[in-house]
Amino acid sequence: MERDVARGSVEMTAAMMISGTIGWFVLMSGQPVLSVVFWRCAFGALTLLGVCAALGLLRPNIMSWKLFGLAVLGGVAIVLNWVLLFAAYSRASIAIATTVYNVQPFMLVVLGALIFKEKLTFTKLFWLAVAFAGMLLIVQAKPGGGYTGTNYMAGIGLSLGAAFLYAIASIVAKRLKGTPPHLIALIQVCVGIVLMAPLADFSVLPKGAAKWGSIVTIGVVHTGLMYILLYSAIQKLPTHLTGSLSFIYPIAAILVDYFAFGHQLQPVQFLGSAAILIAAAGTSLGWKLGRSVPEGAKA
Repeated sequence: MERDVARGSVEMTAAMMISGTIGWFVLMSGQPVLSVVFWRCAFGALTLLGVCAALGLLRPNIMSWKLFGLAVLGGVAIVLNWVLLFAAYSRASIAIATTVYNVQPFMLVVLGALIFKEKLTFTKLFWLAVAFAGMLLIVQAKPGGGYTGTNYMAGIGLSLGAAFLYAIASIVAKRLKGTPPHLIALIQVCVGIVLMAPLADFSVLPKGAAKWGSIVTIGVVHTGLMYILLYSAIQKLPTHLTGSLSFIYPIAAILVDYFAFGHQLQPVQFLGSAAILIAAAGTSLGWKLGRSVPEGAKA
């Protein structure tokens, strides 16, 4: 058991560090956002197809048509989420876009109350208020040092839209419990190929090995390998540890943005980002007001 937790922790850490670097590869590819998403899905599908074949997940009747339809719906949400998040990088910077994107837990809380009639406790509302205050600090701040984005507020709006779509995909994923996650991922990227093929600009292909390398890395490493590490870790780790390690992702993104592009958070942006991440941690890990440790696995 301890060996599984240790291995799962390493896998989860690696998955989150990989996720934290995706913004750099997206910008370095030099491709339009819709094209980046298409190539991510294409190379991700090739990788996941091999994984699913090796795991014996391509046999017929492995899932019902109803579950397949739900997987497709989730795929639409997750692919559009990639489009909005990738578009936010060049507008609000990788650091700010990723931090704002981490309001996902609060959108899940609100959607859970609206759709599943889950109770909104005082603690949940408190963390929601803290995150909202952090959001206000980021929104009213001027872009940080090294900022060269095209539209700061549009970037924040795109990040919020991406977070909402991810929350929708998470709700759909709840209905897919018991379905092999690698197969779900394969279905999602195949949906992305169908959605993005008519929109991708094939007249402007990546030029040079470096740009093609960025595109292939996004598909193989940030999609195929990351999914494998993430799902393997989730199977080994308790929920509260999975939630805790997930915050490596925004921290890694902030560091990548600083060292690669010189984007430094201003004090107000730093406070706002810290408020969002602390509130997200409190929500994900089930922190109670007046208690310093998480209660355990969240529902």
